[in-house]
Amino acid sequence: MTKIFETPLYPYQRSADQDTETPVRHPVVVLGAGPVGLAAAIDLAQADVPVVVLDENDKVSWGSRAICFAKRPLEILDRLGCGDEMVEKGVVWNLGKVFFDERKVYDFNLLPEDGHKRPAFINLQQYYLEQYLVDRVRALQAQGKQIELRGGNKVTAVKPDDESVRLTVETPDGPYLMDADWVIACDGAASPTRTMLGLDFQGRVFEDNFLIADVVMKADFPTERWFWFDPPFNKGQSALLHKQPDDVWRIDLQLGWDIDREAEKDPEKIAPKLEAMLGPDTDYEFEWVSIYTFQCRRMETFRHGRVVFAGDAAHQVSPFGARGANSGFQDTDNLIWKLKLVIDGQAPEALLDTYDGERVFAADENILNSSRSTDFITPKSHASRVFRDAVLDLAEHHAFARPLVNSGRLSLPAIYDGSPLNGADAADLPARARPGAPASDAPIAGGWLIDRLGGGFQLVTIDANAPETLDIGGIPVSRLALSAEDDPTGALKERYLGDAASAVYLMRPDQHVAARWTTFDADAVAAAVKTATAQA
Repeated sequence: MTKIFETPLYPYQRSADQDTETPVRHPVVVLGAGPVGLAAAIDLAQADVPVVVLDENDKVSWGSRAICFAKRPLEILDRLGCGDEMVEKGVVWNLGKVFFDERKVYDFNLLPEDGHKRPAFINLQQYYLEQYLVDRVRALQAQGKQIELRGGNKVTAVKPDDESVRLTVETPDGPYLMDADWVIACDGAASPTRTMLGLDFQGRVFEDNFLIADVVMKADFPTERWFWFDPPFNKGQSALLHKQPDDVWRIDLQLGWDIDREAEKDPEKIAPKLEAMLGPDTDYEFEWVSIYTFQCRRMETFRHGRVVFAGDAAHQVSPFGARGANSGFQDTDNLIWKLKLVIDGQAPEALLDTYDGERVFAADENILNSSRSTDFITPKSHASRVFRDAVLDLAEHHAFARPLVNSGRLSLPAIYDGSPLNGADAADLPARARPGAPASDAPIAGGWLIDRLGGGFQLVTIDANAPETLDIGGIPVSRLALSAEDDPTGALKERYLGDAASAVYLMRPDQHVAARWTTFDADAVAAAVKTATAQA
């Protein structure tokens, strides 16, 4: 049977740009048709910004690659029109277990509270995600949106100036030139765009190697994240087991630093460890094998004039913690509404600098957590290993030690505390919904709060009066009016009201809180919108 990743989904076709005497200029060109690039393009098209995506490939990624998708990115994918397919196909899980040798040290629930539409995590092969995103592109094209996906188009030169970016694109029919007002580089960890602009990463490369083996097998392991320190089948190292759809299981095995990488990928070399791990009678076959090295690095800045970097092109973290693709979706979620306002002349270019500030902050948070996980998983000294093993021993019987166990702090969205876009804060309202925080979901009458947010500025009023719509310097602000009657479980009150009698929240287009008050004040809202769009 032909695999999804073996089938061209956007094969090369000659474009009209290749037959013009002068380069055609486009508002936005996205480089890279991976998950982050496709998400950026879909977000732009939904906002009625014409966009072209260029990729030298013509099919989805080979191998499962990213597999763990967290609650916040799933909410973003809902807004992009792909969330339902993801969750319906994916393996839903909230529970993780940590083992030391053969003993279970403890388990943890990543979403212990009820009242959220989406689970803490799903596991899904990246090729399915990319297929759903390509399907969404086709659906938008059928609706008449100006979104174009060009496979077999390899960008070989990027030359920005103050007004535009000139791109040289190589195709099976030869090269052509095109111009872009803005370029979003989502071309992966090895980003050719970054290289062509003479830019680089800063950070750490850890001296260790890990084997990824995606195997197809029938097994009755539960749908949980299992992590082993020093297991008998990989002595002195670590291991990770995840279930994916279609009876595919992800197995990560720590290998150490001084290895022959090609030899370690030989199925005959891997088989003894898998048989010791899974049992000698388990039938399996390999779908994908790779070896990776931990890297926790980022670009110094993500915006370089009219070229903006997102996803792995901008930052890299170790896979433990599922922070790669998840943070990439949050990059584009932060960027696109800002770029839309700048393109429409409703905000200054300074607003794009806040993309850099907010997402560099998030990248540093991810790198910090990822580095700490890596140091715990792969101690580099005898003293560090003794400390780690003592923590694991204590965690089996004593709750105080469990927060010290770090098998990969799993992805959580950044809260943009201190962002220049944050406005007024009524501090007596719940801290979890403060300015800079992503919206907490809650059940409301007729559905979910998260489904009613996003795409534009909104006032969410809870038992407070406000106009149905506002116009702040040409920026529309709609109202979502809620009351105690819309709060069937009390979650809305707990997450947004606390002890206050009423509340008014100004929500950004990316579902983050911009400002909040206990009552409506038109001048205060207008000031907060100006602050949130870098006009104050």
